Amino acid sequence: MQLADALSIKRGEIVAFVGAGGKTTSMAHLAQELRARGWRVLVTTTTRIGAEQLTLFPATFCTETAEMTLAARLDDKGCVFLYSRVLDDKVYGIDRERAASLLREAGADVLIVEADGARRLPIKAPYAHEPLIPVGATLIVNVVGYRAFGQPLDDAHAYNARALAESTGVAYGATIDADVIAGALMLGAAALARQDCRFVALLNGVPRTAEAQALASQITQLTLIHPDVHCVVVSTEADNGGGDSEVRRRVCAIVLAAGLSRRMGSQKILLPWGEGDVVIEHVIRMVKAGGVDDVLVITGANAEAVSEAAHRACALSLHNPDFAAGEMLSSVQAGLRAALNQSADAALVVLGDQPSLQSETVRRILDAYAAGLGTIIAPSFNMRRGHPILIDRRYWQEVLDLPPGSAPRDVINRHNDQIGYVETDDSVLRDIDTPEAYAEERRRAFGGS
Repeated sequence: MQLADALSIKRGEIVAFVGAGGKTTSMAHLAQELRARGWRVLVTTTTRIGAEQLTLFPATFCTETAEMTLAARLDDKGCVFLYSRVLDDKVYGIDRERAASLLREAGADVLIVEADGARRLPIKAPYAHEPLIPVGATLIVNVVGYRAFGQPLDDAHAYNARALAESTGVAYGATIDADVIAGALMLGAAALARQDCRFVALLNGVPRTAEAQALASQITQLTLIHPDVHCVVVSTEADNGGGDSEVRRRVCAIVLAAGLSRRMGSQKILLPWGEGDVVIEHVIRMVKAGGVDDVLVITGANAEAVSEAAHRACALSLHNPDFAAGEMLSSVQAGLRAALNQSADAALVVLGDQPSLQSETVRRILDAYAAGLGTIIAPSFNMRRGHPILIDRRYWQEVLDLPPGSAPRDVINRHNDQIGYVETDDSVLRDIDTPEAYAEERRRAFGGS
């Protein structure tokens, strides 16, 4: 996924980059992507950058010495870096109040602004006078470089290190870990995010190793705890020297546990599983281990006992008063109505009677969604669609509007061209509707116990 798509850039936006660890390079990549799409891209700074960094952009325009209009320069080059003067190898930009008028006067499609400095260090906390957000900004991108991980939190490795140590609750000189990086990604979110201005955290330069990707996922989960962080973009190093991006959004899980278990003869989701768990607890633990912290269990039959099990696994529960009708739809609708009041961008619909669910399957579904492979993500085995299924928020109202007798798959099938499939094993197809199925799943999991 290109950075422009990960950030959901729209024409007319004023995008401010803050933070550390590759702001100017990220701005240049974004500008190049948009220019390749035929956009007129204006870039500047409300502070200053190194003069050598001007070479990252196709063209420049100095307000003091220009012999043509800015609009004409944009006509010619498509992407222009605007500045006011150069002094001691530092390029100075514009007053932050001029941003909106410049966008109009130049006839640009987008204005990209570097709004603070970091002396090329990978992580920072802002000083009191920072950042210099341009007036009219619609998107703020807070950057932290992955290379900060494992370094000492001191002035040699972090900009304004003592303030960063204080804000993240660690000692000056301590090792920069996932919590510190997440803390830096969240800095300023509450103050900068407004109803008309998105705040996006960008974790920059993540290696393609499994270890680095796992750490990036951990950092993402920690960062998304902050309610004012719209999403987290992870920019990954590529073998060819470029990079690609994925966007991590909030995902909630709706675990369906309202069934009557008529074919089993007893409440199947309360049957023993593992050491001390019952089936529904194990399912919840797999969902959480896969990267979804916000889990809601929809109860029906044996509601009190199921709720107790859900709470033991650190999940919330909600009773579906229409469970006796025996339709999955009513439980999914109950979960989505509750989720509408939250900030989740997608819901992972999970079967509570699927103890074969693997955390890796959940993680791969989240990865596919983050990579933009679809707005509906489903696992499959031998061309058969299984569970759990991730449904983007844009389809929730369609599911809520389905009449009785319908099924969520009616909406999913309606948007077949938007489904991204994750190939897995047959565990995504198996559940425990009958005593025989339960015995078989226990044999698979525990070797015949």
